[in-house]
Amino acid sequence: MSSVLAAPRPDAHVALATVRRAIAEVIRGKDDVIDLALVTLVAAGHLLIEDIPGVGKSTLARTLAQVVGGEFRRIQFTSDLLPADLIGVSVLRPDLDRGEFRPGPLFANFVLADEINRAPPRTQSALLEAMGERTVSVDGISHILGLPFMVIATQNPTEHYGTYPLPESQRDRFMLRLEMGYAVADVEAELLAGKGESSAAPLAVCTLDAILAAQAGAQEVFVHPDLAAYAQRVIHATRNHASVRLGVSTRGGIAWVRAARARAWIDKRAQLSIDDLHDLAVPTLAHRLIASAASDDGVAVAAERVREIVATTPVPR
Repeated sequence: MSSVLAAPRPDAHVALATVRRAIAEVIRGKDDVIDLALVTLVAAGHLLIEDIPGVGKSTLARTLAQVVGGEFRRIQFTSDLLPADLIGVSVLRPDLDRGEFRPGPLFANFVLADEINRAPPRTQSALLEAMGERTVSVDGISHILGLPFMVIATQNPTEHYGTYPLPESQRDRFMLRLEMGYAVADVEAELLAGKGESSAAPLAVCTLDAILAAQAGAQEVFVHPDLAAYAQRVIHATRNHASVRLGVSTRGGIAWVRAARARAWIDKRAQLSIDDLHDLAVPTLAHRLIASAASDDGVAVAAERVREIVATTPVPR
């Protein structure tokens, strides 16, 4: 079910391959993590990284923005952070007899929402419109965000004191969820020896136009009706599983297919394959599930449920 693109976009493919190599020079030994981040970018989605502190979550976000040449903003989420601190404010200008909008840090191509679960729900919800519609509204006026626009949020899954768990509506806005994991042994040894670290920021190796071309190309990847029906059966099964209290929404299913199309495009294929869906099922669907029974590690339980459902759902012939 795969074929070479009839009308390839060589510049965008070359640019993305260059971006991947540039990120791999900084985030070493994490090719799978880099690939998932690039799938999210090409699919025009947002990324949730859940892991312990000090494993490179912020570095990944910053490096991605730098090598792509996009504007980057880092927001440290805290308990006293207000929605206006994200989206901006309208300031009265007496000399103009009107208000003047001063944009907040959300007006960037790449926004790192660091420790997003440390901000109260009201502030977290300020991201919803920006992530879903690529706009923010202040005083009844909508302001359009630039493209590409990607939110990369981080949170520590083991630290719950003083945090506000992301509501389902917020988690559903993230296309993929991933874990960084510890550095591989040889890379960690080099870092401990003071090698492999550079204070210089990576140089931009492509343009934002190339990223937009990649996103447009991913939308052209063909989805066979049989594979669309298969994806629907999987998400339907999540809603009827005895051990799942909340299954995958329609938006979650769309995000799954969009991510799979991006993966196919990155591999220079014109048509979605069953492997694209299988390989992205857990990072795209697991964070959208809520298991029926309480568990100390709900993420692991949800991931196991997704694997079980995918393994038991008949694939198209």
